[in-house]
Amino acid sequence: MQQILEDMFIEPDLLAELSEEQKQILFYKIREEQVRRWTEWENQHGTPATVSRVARRRRVQWLLGADGDVWVWVMGEAPGDRPFEDIVEELMAERARKQAQQEARELWRVKQAEIEKKFRDAMAKEKARCAAGKWKEETEDRRAAKLEEERIQAELKKREEEERRREEEEIRRTEERRAKELYLSLIEEEGKSERDEQEWQEQLRRSKAADEEMTRKARRARDEYRRQSLRAIEKGLVAELSGLFQETHPNGSFLSQPALHPESPAWVRPPRPNSRESILRWFREEQMPRRAGFERSSNTIAPWFHGIISRQDSESLLRKSGEGSFLVRVSERLWGYALSYRTASGFKHFLIDASGDSYSFLGVEQNRHATLADLIDFHREEVITTAGGELLKESCRPRISSTNYGGLFQ
Repeated sequence: MQQILEDMFIEPDLLAELSEEQKQILFYKIREEQVRRWTEWENQHGTPATVSRVARRRRVQWLLGADGDVWVWVMGEAPGDRPFEDIVEELMAERARKQAQQEARELWRVKQAEIEKKFRDAMAKEKARCAAGKWKEETEDRRAAKLEEERIQAELKKREEEERRREEEEIRRTEERRAKELYLSLIEEEGKSERDEQEWQEQLRRSKAADEEMTRKARRARDEYRRQSLRAIEKGLVAELSGLFQETHPNGSFLSQPALHPESPAWVRPPRPNSRESILRWFREEQMPRRAGFERSSNTIAPWFHGIISRQDSESLLRKSGEGSFLVRVSERLWGYALSYRTASGFKHFLIDASGDSYSFLGVEQNRHATLADLIDFHREEVITTAGGELLKESCRPRISSTNYGGLFQ
């Protein structure tokens, strides 16, 4: 845990071993560390530089009401205001009307050009007919010819005006119909916007509820940790207060210091296990002197200790056991162990950090126990997590055919 908080990073495969509650508590602790670092930085470097003199002269003044508070006007709610819904509907109708007018003007421009071209072509054809037939030269009364030409032009002009009126009326009806369509479309969009707003508000409510639930879980975990810390101190099982780092004397008594092996060559432990050989060496040189995996007061290997087995094998063993059954196996992901636990509906796995001189669950509670047996005995009486209520009840014993413990004791 100290390494995680120092690096502000946890390996993805290690994170996958944690339960949801463990992840939430780990996140809470990382946030606490971030706030602590920021506060420490501010105390050392001070707050950011103050704004410039020009910026300090800029001010925003609020208009105050008769009560001395900031004056606020909510459209549609002040005395004499029309209802907000009426204002919105009027604005949408006006918007639809203007858009329909714009479309009608564009349509009329096109139609007018078509009409002018149509009758201009008709007049040109009539003149061409008269010229081709030499109608004027053949008519004795040129005045009559002139009157006939004027009559034809007037008739064409009349027909042009009639067609203009028909087209204007058609465009007016089209404009009204289009304005209604646009208005209904705006109403539909407004309803969709309201539905989207309601969905967004519901998502926001759920998000806030999830955040509050995460905060409550972290707070419960912190309170439970304090309570368990006091409980552990009362029982004398905290690493600093316990004198149980002992080895057995030939006469059956216990010495106050772990057994040393000066003949073993010193080795630099890597940050994480990188091979099975490194795990075996770590266990034999660091954990066996601390009596990891043994009963508290004898040289007998504890029935809950299974050595090096996989997660799948642990679940296979626990599947035949009842709720509350458990076993402890050596972890291949960190310097420590994994406690596999049988729930009513499945399994849970908790990582136990043993990289230092004590034993504690990673991301659950930070009571540092002197021995692995102390941690197990403590959680026979105290739950591992408040939300899950995991109480260690019955040890899941290893199969007789596979009791070599992965070569740890060879």
